[in-house]
Amino acid sequence: MRQVVLDTETTGLDCSQGHRIIEIGCVEILDRRISKSYFHTYINPSRAIEIGAQQVHGISAEFLADKPVFAKIADEFLDYVADAELIIHNAPFDLGFLKAEFEILDKNNSPLEAQCTIFDTLTYAREKHPGQRNSLDALCKRYSVDNQNRVLHGALLDANLLAEVYLAMTGGQTALELQENRENLTIQNTETVHYLKNNFIQATVSNEDIESDTKFFSEHSPLQKDKS
Repeated sequence: MRQVVLDTETTGLDCSQGHRIIEIGCVEILDRRISKSYFHTYINPSRAIEIGAQQVHGISAEFLADKPVFAKIADEFLDYVADAELIIHNAPFDLGFLKAEFEILDKNNSPLEAQCTIFDTLTYAREKHPGQRNSLDALCKRYSVDNQNRVLHGALLDANLLAEVYLAMTGGQTALELQENRENLTIQNTETVHYLKNNFIQATVSNEDIESDTKFFSEHSPLQKDKS
């Protein structure tokens, strides 16, 4: 079974107010093991980023100025998630933003609805742990998912954390297997890598870009995902 854990970062909290996606991160799970395949891209939203949102994810308009717009990465993204079960924490948030992006491209319905099934880890966690906090941070603590040694940033970091939480929460993997997954997904912070299923394209970004964002990404947990 192929599953894709998905997370986004955005310019603000409400897509109905014109806010846009600025980062997408996806991690692949094959037969309940995190694979080495993942998808990651930054997106130029062609609009301002709210101060509150930038304080959470640390992504600036200046950093995104030379990044592709959503239309340029839409087909690549759809190819990656095609026919997978999407695992998302607070799925209505990310799906709402993705639907809005596809509507801008004159697609009446989000292609995700036809291509993918959805598993909302927040809904599942609330059923499994009623009356408790079920934010991503709370679940990481509950299931002993440690991010101290991670060098993945932003949406990709959160997708990786959620993948581990999902496997643990649904009766998943041993500590040794989770450690193997961490080793598989660790990359150096000098490059951004885009994996498309079993193929990859590697693109190098400048040290200046990395330095400007690393101090934010190493500690962030998205405000919009901090739902209990």
